[in-house]
Amino acid sequence: MSSTKDYRDYVLEQLSILEGITFRPMMGEYMLYYNGLLFGGIYDNRVLVKRVDDNKKYNMEEVIPYPNAKPMYLIDDIDNQELMRDIILDTCDGLKNKM
Repeated sequence: MSSTKDYRDYVLEQLSILEGITFRPMMGEYMLYYNGLLFGGIYDNRVLVKRVDDNKKYNMEEVIPYPNAKPMYLIDDIDNQELMRDIILDTCDGLKNKM
């Protein structure tokens, strides 16, 4: 199943709390970027972020976005803009530390 444009638009509206959020469509899904850094995506109408040490503290559920992919964390409360902002900022900090 692919993600819907309506769901994508809602997620982007929720992420408007952060400047610098962009997306790229890919095979019916959407890759999410913060200031050019790929941090996650929208898969099957779910917001997933990469797993890093900095975001483990949120105790998010691990899910597989598509067959043979690495597990990612599911943000299950997309209505909470502040929580999503914090998760994304911590995820991006963790990804920068890996570079």
